[in-house]
Amino acid sequence: MIKKLRKKVMGLAVLFVAILLSAVLLSLFFSARNTIAQRSTAQLLSALQFGAEQAEAPCFIAEVLPSGTVRVSGSHYYDLNDHEALSEAVEAAMSSGLRQGVLREQGLRFCRQDGLLTVRIAFMDSSFEQDTLRSLTLIGTLLFVVALAVVAALGWLLAGYITRPVERAWKREKQFLADASHELKTPLTVILSSSALLEETADEEQAAYVENIRAEGQRMKALVEDMLTLWRTEERSPVLAPTSLSEIVTEAALRFEPVAFEAGHPLHYDIENELNVLGEAEKLRRVVNILLDNAVKYAASNTAVRLTLDKVGKQAVLAVENEGVPIPAEKLEHLFDRFYRADESRGEAKGFGLGLAIAREIVHGHRGTITARSDERVTVFTVALPLA
Repeated sequence: MIKKLRKKVMGLAVLFVAILLSAVLLSLFFSARNTIAQRSTAQLLSALQFGAEQAEAPCFIAEVLPSGTVRVSGSHYYDLNDHEALSEAVEAAMSSGLRQGVLREQGLRFCRQDGLLTVRIAFMDSSFEQDTLRSLTLIGTLLFVVALAVVAALGWLLAGYITRPVERAWKREKQFLADASHELKTPLTVILSSSALLEETADEEQAAYVENIRAEGQRMKALVEDMLTLWRTEERSPVLAPTSLSEIVTEAALRFEPVAFEAGHPLHYDIENELNVLGEAEKLRRVVNILLDNAVKYAASNTAVRLTLDKVGKQAVLAVENEGVPIPAEKLEHLFDRFYRADESRGEAKGFGLGLAIAREIVHGHRGTITARSDERVTVFTVALPLA
């Protein structure tokens, strides 16, 4: 949880800087491109007015006469004897219909001036502009990458500093959960043992009170065990080894089948063979048991529970489905929270709201996902795990 929070803080910092830096660099790029284009155009206009020899930058001028004859004058920088290249440049400039622009194929910038009888077109090399813009793009990209790397490093350190109080509080909470659970186990054992002894000697009137003590003691013991299980799941990463998920699910279904039948919910299952995942068998078995127990507990009267295990792409997908009262959409996202119980939606009377939280921690520890979906007809819990 803390790592995810830290990554989110760093990600937000990097995203903000990336957007800001992109806007600045793009603004500088377009501003530089417009400045270069305006400067080149000004030089071409000067050449048209005062002659190519007087221009600041090398250029040449083509004058198109009414007869179609083209007269060329300009800097010795250009080979004015290449009539084919000159004709192509003049024709491209004339056919463009623009007063000024860039001829990409010829690598020339031009500026056209229409007279009473002739058309004069000034040309200059645009490769310098393109080289300058490419250099700016390369420098901007390098700055962008370096800046993001620096921001990511600083963001990670800053996020660590920001989340440190949260991490301390989270660790204290988990430690309290573990310590309290351990400390409660001994008195609960004494209470249950004492209630068992009292039950043997209690008269009919006392027996009801003793039974209440025993029932609530067992309920408290189940809560303590669930709390310890959740703590161990969060604290200890599973040992990932090739495990047959097909066998685990089949065994769980066979064990649960009579329990579900006795509760009035026939268990139908369809399990694909030889699906192996990297995981810890006992923990994965716990996930299947939690989902099956949940489905049987909340299924509508005399309805079946369905379990499927399929291969979908590179994942093994386990789905447990039951018919019953639909869960509102706003409560679905909270089903996996600790101690959350959707009483109004499911008529829940038993349980502590820890089962699905434990299942989520186990699934996430196995690099998988667990989701819930509910409509007017069915509620489905789906677990997806990467195949080994």
